[in-house]
Amino acid sequence: MTPVRRRELLALAVAVAFAAWLVVRSAYGSLPPFSWWLPVPLGVLAVAEAMGARTLRARLGAERAGRRGPGRSPATAARPVEPMLVARLAVLAQASAWVGAVSAGLWTGLLLHTAPAVGRLGAASGDTTTAVIGVVVAAALAAAALWLEHVCRVPPDEDDGESGRSTT
Repeated sequence: MTPVRRRELLALAVAVAFAAWLVVRSAYGSLPPFSWWLPVPLGVLAVAEAMGARTLRARLGAERAGRRGPGRSPATAARPVEPMLVARLAVLAQASAWVGAVSAGLWTGLLLHTAPAVGRLGAASGDTTTAVIGVVVAAALAAAALWLEHVCRVPPDEDDGESGRSTT
């Protein structure tokens, strides 16, 4: 599995923002108002993934330190991390990074239309606030997902030098 490229996420977000701006520009009058709480589920997922990355990083660090230190007692040893859990979290992180990029593009497209129209349209003020919240939360989701993906990477063996490959 290859890591998600940030450049591809950015390109997707820009393309979706342009497409969303075109759609919103042509259909804004017929769209319902956007409530401020619409992007909240993405924020909850971003917080959960950030907490998961923090916890997983601590557990993997403690497990690696336990393997290196001779004579550690079982009471102080870290609970082992299941390899399938790490693999599943890596897949979740990659999917969440893509969802965050698409969502950031959608909210940016809305923001590009509503921000200049705040003075002209009554609904634009509330929709602009929602779009700003959406962009921030979607970017936070993508960042948390990229951090979780980084935590899930397998480090190279310390005995092998910088190549990460076994010398035997």
